[in-house]
Amino acid sequence: MSGQAVHALIPAAGHSVRFGGTTLKQYAHVLGLPVIHHSITAVTRHDAVVSVTVALASDDGIFDELVRPAFPGARTVTGGESRAQTVMNGLHSILARDPQAEWVMVHDAARPCLSFTDLSRLLEQGLQSPDGAILATPVSDTLKLAGEDERIEATIDRSRYWAAQTPQLFRIRELAANLDAALSAGLKPTDDAAAMERAGKHPLLVQGSSTNIKITGSEDLALAEFILQRQSVRE
Repeated sequence: MSGQAVHALIPAAGHSVRFGGTTLKQYAHVLGLPVIHHSITAVTRHDAVVSVTVALASDDGIFDELVRPAFPGARTVTGGESRAQTVMNGLHSILARDPQAEWVMVHDAARPCLSFTDLSRLLEQGLQSPDGAILATPVSDTLKLAGEDERIEATIDRSRYWAAQTPQLFRIRELAANLDAALSAGLKPTDDAAAMERAGKHPLLVQGSSTNIKITGSEDLALAEFILQRQSVRE
């Protein structure tokens, strides 16, 4: 891993439809700071990360006021209509600033609880993987396949199923080319690994932690506070 520079990209152009209320989830407060503040802090704690780019909605009027003062070196770019297009805009911005960039690590703005241990493991293993890598956790719950009437059709063997998380780490030009191809085909990948898979790549699954939660509802904020407090004590 020595000497390999990684650019962090945080897509934050969504309008948090599922979150409810009037506050965008990335700007909801956890321990007195916006969720996205914790997410940026988490990905920039490793020495391999040389820059952070945040992709924002065109009408975002909050980031500069609430977040940028703590991260004066963070770059921003306008996102797109979908997460995939937002990531594409971020990739283009990074390559425009640093044509020699090799690696990019995409992390959800709404995952504030990424631990340094998980980040380090992803970078250590992912930078050695030709197809990149993602953090993920093996599925532990019993999985049921539902029919159209919402009745159980079958129980699924969970032994090979993993739940994807972020960060997701890839060679930047490969991700840009494969994401562009998916968008050109009319697809809207919900994560970056899906675009790589479509191109025949096989990213490495790096085991993460169940504490790397994604804020999807207001009830997740209290859990995030608890996790971050525990991490602070340990670290």
